[in-house]
Amino acid sequence: MKIFGKKTFLLYIAAFFFLYTSSLANPCPAAASGPPVTANSAILMDASTGQVIFEHKGFSSKEPASLTKIMTSIIALEYGHLNEVSTIRKEAANIYIGQQINLAGGDHITLDNLLKAALIYSANDSTVAIAQHVAGTEEKFVELMNAKALVLGALNTRFANTNGYHNPNHYTTAYDLALITSYALKNKEFSEVVSMPRATLHWADGKKERTVENTNGLVRNNSYEGICGVKTGTTIRAGNCLIAAARKNDRLLIAVILHSHDRYRDAIALLDYGFYKVSAVNLCDKSEHLYSLPVFGGAKDYVEAASVEKISVYLSEEDLKKVSRNVIALPLKAPER
Repeated sequence: MKIFGKKTFLLYIAAFFFLYTSSLANPCPAAASGPPVTANSAILMDASTGQVIFEHKGFSSKEPASLTKIMTSIIALEYGHLNEVSTIRKEAANIYIGQQINLAGGDHITLDNLLKAALIYSANDSTVAIAQHVAGTEEKFVELMNAKALVLGALNTRFANTNGYHNPNHYTTAYDLALITSYALKNKEFSEVVSMPRATLHWADGKKERTVENTNGLVRNNSYEGICGVKTGTTIRAGNCLIAAARKNDRLLIAVILHSHDRYRDAIALLDYGFYKVSAVNLCDKSEHLYSLPVFGGAKDYVEAASVEKISVYLSEEDLKKVSRNVIALPLKAPER
């Protein structure tokens, strides 16, 4: 509220509810229907606004497999320094399940190379090495992961390890993963790594190097316009999982696919839907006159209410027909002299 003179004032409000299925306060999809997907759980999120454009069981608890490594990388980037050299311990060297870069006890390798191994090649031994370097033990590192999940609003997520191995206490949702990924993509180093088709890893002593290709086929083959990451995940229980992010015309969309029969086709279908079937709907412009508010005991009977900012959402043609705009406001009493 701004007061001009003694008895006149201007109230700016942006209290809107667009009512098609429910309020904007809830993370509901822009469309009740959308592209068919084979995934058990899927979600499409606009990264800049957090709006859920599409979801299919997106709030159901699922195993994330190696999508876990996105959070592992967040903690590594926020608590470590990429040029630091890590000395590999036996716990990391003894990882033999899934992808690995064959770390050996006593190896010296920078955090930067370990991060690339984890995000590009999905190496399980590298995440244990990252955890031990940053936090001393994997257990303490996982505590940082869980704390960060809560801070980001991923309230239905819990991690038990750094790489996504099956554990009954290791679970998340497609929605939570979209939140985590949206946050991660704001980090320049993370964004650069997940967009690399391949990379050559170098050990610090110069005696070993290894070229790895991105497990994400959309990135590796540059097979979707605007693709900029981010990660695959695969286990027997979690199935084939994928988080794919793409940017077009300053819009960044994040598609999360869990336990899919065709993860790349599913991701492309969601991204195409978001880019081509959903469009921005302007609910109000900045400073747009919205309402004349009654004032009691003032020099004037009414003051003009205006929006403080432009408000827009993305809707499908189907849902556009269901939109209504309502301004919720209470009568005002003029301030005392």
